Amino acid sequence: MLNYPILDGLLDEVYNRENDARPIYHKILEKFSQFSEKDIRKLSEYAKLSFFNQGITFNVYSDKDRGVERIFPFDMFPRIIPSTEWDLLEKGLEQRNNAINLFIWDLYHKKHILRQEIIPPELVFTSRYYDKQMLDFDPVGNVYTHVVGTDLIKHADGKYYVLEDNLRCPSGVSYVLSNREAMKRLFSDLFFEYRIKTVTDYTQQLLETILSVAHPGIDQPNCVVLTPGSFNSAYFEHTFLAQSMGIPLVEGRDLFVENRQLYMKTIYGAKRVDVIYRRVDDEFLDPFAYKPDSLLGVPGLMSAYRSGNVTILNAPGAGVADDKAVYAYIPDIIRYYLNEEPILNNVQTFRCEKDDEFKYVLDNMENLVIKPVDESGGYGLYIGNKASKKETEETRKQIKSNRRKYIAQPIMSLSMHTTFIEETGCFEPRHIDLRTFSLMGKDKFFALKGGLTRVALRKGSLVVNSSQGGGSKDTWVVDDK
Repeated sequence: MLNYPILDGLLDEVYNRENDARPIYHKILEKFSQFSEKDIRKLSEYAKLSFFNQGITFNVYSDKDRGVERIFPFDMFPRIIPSTEWDLLEKGLEQRNNAINLFIWDLYHKKHILRQEIIPPELVFTSRYYDKQMLDFDPVGNVYTHVVGTDLIKHADGKYYVLEDNLRCPSGVSYVLSNREAMKRLFSDLFFEYRIKTVTDYTQQLLETILSVAHPGIDQPNCVVLTPGSFNSAYFEHTFLAQSMGIPLVEGRDLFVENRQLYMKTIYGAKRVDVIYRRVDDEFLDPFAYKPDSLLGVPGLMSAYRSGNVTILNAPGAGVADDKAVYAYIPDIIRYYLNEEPILNNVQTFRCEKDDEFKYVLDNMENLVIKPVDESGGYGLYIGNKASKKETEETRKQIKSNRRKYIAQPIMSLSMHTTFIEETGCFEPRHIDLRTFSLMGKDKFFALKGGLTRVALRKGSLVVNSSQGGGSKDTWVVDDK
């Protein structure tokens, strides 16, 4: 591609330092070279129209655009991950998720890891997501994190690093499936040129995971997807997954508890519910157990859950392990429970709660990314080399007022990828990350072969979240063996 810039100190996944295309991208580049700018724009508009007609949108919650519904931005130039590279990632995901699950079980039972001071006990007990109602309770198969979204970046050194683990209600997988469908329609011939691993098996694997954690003795479990409702930013995904699995999509008002058994209201009367795939945050699940003014959950749900009459996935209280301060200890957690060295790398993390690390953060803010431990979606993020003096001073004050709430990490060099920029009509490099999706059921593990490559569409931006101006690409795991 003419005049495509290679930026110093950054890894471009499509072009090498000599501005030569990497061999695995040759066929894609050859295909795109056949199109004029006008052709590319037409294809982009076709994809947008397809997404709009399917309702593939998300809601914006920023102060400026509150409640605005937008088409999910999609870039047609796909990202390729060779299968040999992916195989290592998948092993790392399985290792990490197994260790995290063992860690959560331990926290709500014997607390060995805290007693041996591998992790500071106060870090767990002060977490917003530590749930005392889960103490001494055993979910089916001892599985807490049935659906996990792990965010990865590829650094300038060519290695993958985990940015964070999303263990409560990770979203985005519907966009993976929608992106793949769009690419098949736009560039069907490329799917004959490459041996691309499928992603269309995800919903079947999700359904099998849901069924695997129904309580023993139930021959035909009744399962539902619980949504907060149509105003939620991920409502498209809730409807998409429920429809794809062939199970009901319900809101809290569609369910009720009687004699510690959960039921769904239907035109034929009450119907027992055995498993809930919930997309409602912990604090809204049950007004009797959490926020008393919540209208999103089901009164008495936790009593039915603790009585063994229904399974909830992901389990309440699982979020204690995706606290960004706990993230710093995941390598130690892997070594402690599995007696193995971590396969996936962590980013160096400074806890502002610790005096020496707090001082280091305040002295080096211009070189750090500072994050609240309990936020998501890119909200509350401070990037030192992009921040104004005012933003720096405000962040400094926020850290001082609540040191437990903040961690800091070095500014990582997210890899770049060829992306079509509508404003310029050219292909330009943009930063990307990867959200992978893993499923854990009773005696089963599955990792979707690909994931959601998120792209920061704004030039120079490191923030890839759709709510912050990001988009996505189809991710191809390609057989290179």
